[in-house]
Amino acid sequence: MKFRNELEYTLAKNDIINASNDEFVKLFLTIFNKYAPLKLKYVRSNDSPFMTKELRKEIMVRSKLRNAYNNKCTLLCKLAYKRQRNKCTSLLKRTKREYYKNLNPSLIADNKKFWKTVKPFFTDKVTTCDNIILLENNMICDDEKTLCDIFNDFFSNVVKNLNIVMKEDICDINVHEVDPVLKAIKKYKNHPSILKIKEKVNPDDIFSFQPTTSELVTHEIFTLNTSKATPKDSIPTKILKENYDIFGYKLAIDFNRAIKCGTFPDNQKYADVSPIFKKDNNLDKSNYRPVSILVSLSKIFERLLFYQLNAYMDPKLSIYQCGFRKNMNAQNCLLLMLEKWRQCLDNGGSTGVLLTDLSKAFDCLIHDLLIAKLHAYGFDYNALKVIHNYITDRYQRVRVNSTYSSWSEIIYGVPQGSILGPLLFNIYIRDLFMFSESRNTASYADDNSPFVCSTDIDSVISELENDSGLLLDWVNNNGLKANPNKFHLILNEHDDKRYIKIGNCKIYNTTCEKLLGIKIYNKLSFNEHVTDLCKKARQKLHALSRISHFMNVNQRKAIMRAFIHSQFGYCPLVWMFHSRKLNNRINKIQERSLRIVYNDEKSTFKQLLKKDKSFTIHERNIQALGIELYKVLNGLSPEIMKKVMPIKDTKKYSSSNMFITRNVRTVKYGTETLSHLSPKIWAIIPSEIKNETNFKVFVRKIKLWQPENCPCKLCRTYIDGVGYID
Repeated sequence: MKFRNELEYTLAKNDIINASNDEFVKLFLTIFNKYAPLKLKYVRSNDSPFMTKELRKEIMVRSKLRNAYNNKCTLLCKLAYKRQRNKCTSLLKRTKREYYKNLNPSLIADNKKFWKTVKPFFTDKVTTCDNIILLENNMICDDEKTLCDIFNDFFSNVVKNLNIVMKEDICDINVHEVDPVLKAIKKYKNHPSILKIKEKVNPDDIFSFQPTTSELVTHEIFTLNTSKATPKDSIPTKILKENYDIFGYKLAIDFNRAIKCGTFPDNQKYADVSPIFKKDNNLDKSNYRPVSILVSLSKIFERLLFYQLNAYMDPKLSIYQCGFRKNMNAQNCLLLMLEKWRQCLDNGGSTGVLLTDLSKAFDCLIHDLLIAKLHAYGFDYNALKVIHNYITDRYQRVRVNSTYSSWSEIIYGVPQGSILGPLLFNIYIRDLFMFSESRNTASYADDNSPFVCSTDIDSVISELENDSGLLLDWVNNNGLKANPNKFHLILNEHDDKRYIKIGNCKIYNTTCEKLLGIKIYNKLSFNEHVTDLCKKARQKLHALSRISHFMNVNQRKAIMRAFIHSQFGYCPLVWMFHSRKLNNRINKIQERSLRIVYNDEKSTFKQLLKKDKSFTIHERNIQALGIELYKVLNGLSPEIMKKVMPIKDTKKYSSSNMFITRNVRTVKYGTETLSHLSPKIWAIIPSEIKNETNFKVFVRKIKLWQPENCPCKLCRTYIDGVGYID
C-alpha cells in the first residue's frame, strides 16, 4: 500500500502522463527499487526440491557415523552407520513420495514446479545449474566475468565472422541523405528485390499504424505470462499486472505518441542474453545458443504493432511460407512436397529435393534493405520510422549466473525472441518466391528446400540446378550466407554417383536426410523415422516406470501424455503411412504406458483404452486427418492445403462427396496418399459430426469418434497368404 500510494502521488506530482515512456519507466523503477530492492540468494549444494530440514539433519548424522566408522573400523561403529544409512534411505523415499503426491499438475500454481522437478528424469533438454566451462585459446576458462566477455564477443560478431560481401552494383552507397529512412529507400531503389516487389505488388492502400485504446493495452497486460523472466533492470510482469490501471492508461498514450512521432521507447531495446548449451562439445562456445530475455513492456508494444502489421502483410505473403504464421506449420509444407512426389512417382516420373542451409539467417537481416522492402509494399513514412527505430540502436549483454558483460550494439538481424522478429523475417524473404513462382519450394522460416517433379532424373537434376542458382543469387543479393557444403540432395534413384553442381561444390545424392525434424527417404518410406519415435518413447517409458510409484494416477497420466504419447504427435499425417509391424510396436508402447499409469497388468489393451477414455495412436491420426479435412472444406485451412486435398465445385456436389479422388496406378504411391485416402475418411465420418457448423464443437466431437470401417491398410483385415480383404 505504501508503494502504491507513493507511486500515485509521484506520478500526479510530476505530470507523468505528458512525460515520455523512458522518463515514466525510470521514475517507476526508482520507487519500485525503494520498496522491493534486489536481494542476494545463496543456493545450497543439495538443493533438491523434496529436501526437508529433517532429512538434512539425518544425512548429516549419517556422514558423521560414516566418518567414525572409516576412522575406527569397529563393529559397533559399523552397525550404527548402517542403521542411520537405512533410516536415511527410508526417510528419503517417504519424503519423495509425499513431495510428488502434493504436486498437482492441474493447478497453475504448482504446474511449473511439477515439470521442473519431473522433466530432468525424461530429457536432457533442460536448464541445469552446472557451471559453464570453455576451452578458449587452449586454456580452460571458468571465471564468470571472462565467460561473459567471451560469449558477448562471439554473439555480437557472429555475422561479421561470416564475411558476407554484398554486390556493389545492386545498391547506391553514395546516397547523401540525413534521414535514415529516406536514405535506406534511395540506397536500395535499384535492388533486384525492390524492383521485383514493385513489379508484382500493387498496394491498394498505404499502410500506417493506427492509435490504440487503454482497454486493448490492459488486455495485453493480462495476457503476459508472469512465469517468464525479465531483465534485472526492468519492471517485472507481476508488477505490471498488479498496477494494470496505471499502465493501461499510460502505455496507450505512449504507444499513440510513438506511432505519431515514429519512435520506439529506448528502455525497451535492451536484452539480457543467456548462453544455453545445445549439443556436442560443451567446451566450445559455438555450441551454445543465445537466448534473449526481453523487457515485458516491449512485448506489449510489439504485440500492438504486430496485430496491425500482420493484418496488412499476411495476405501478401506467399502461400508456401509456412513458418511463423497462424494456422500454418511444418506439416503443411512437408505434406505438399510429399503428395506431389507420390503423384509424380505413381505416374512413373522422377523426383528430387535440395535441402539448403543458411548460416544465422535471422541475425544477418539488413535493416536498411528491410525498410526499402516495406516501402515497396506500401508502408508510409511514419510506419517506416517506427519500424526503423524499433530494429536499430538495440543493445544486449550476456549473463552467466549473476555476472554480466558490457553492453553490445546489435547491428544486423531481427531481435531474438521478439514478437515482431519472425514476421519481419517473413516479409524480408517474401520476394524470394516472386523470383521462382513456377517452382516448388518446401519453406519453413529459413529452411527453403526446392523440389522438382519431372519425367526423368536428368530433367530433375537440371531443374534443381536452375532452382539452386536462383536461390543462391537471391541469398547473395540480400546479405545472407549460404553453405553449399552443407546442402543435401535426395533423388528417388539409389545411384549415389548422381550429383548437382552449385558453384564449385558437387552435392551428391543420398537416400535419407532429415527435413524439419522428419527423416525423408527417397522412396518415401517412414519406417526408420517411426522406429526412432518408438525408441525415444521406450526410453521415456522406462523413466516413467522408475518414478511411477511416487505419484498418483493423474500425475502419471500427465507425464505419459507429455513425454510418451507426444512423441507421436509431431506431423502425424506425414508418417502415418507406415508398416503394420510398426503399428503393432506403437500399440505395445501405448499399452505398456497405460499399464504403468493405472498399475493394471490384467486388463486388455482395449479395456485400458476405455479406462483412459482414449484411442490408439493410429486412430488419433485418423481423427487429425478428419480435422484437416473439415478445415479445408470450411475455408479454415491455409491455401497450401487445398493443393494437398483438392475439393470439387461446391455448387455441383453435396458435402458428403466434396474431395477430388485421383486415379492411381500403384499402392505405395497411389492408394497410400492423403489425396486418395481423404475422400474415403470423410465419407465414414458420421453426418452429425461433419455437418457441425462450429469448428470447436466439431473438434470436440471428432476426438470422441471411434473410426469404423477405415479403408487404410492398417485398419483393413489382413490374412497371411491371402492379403488384405474388405
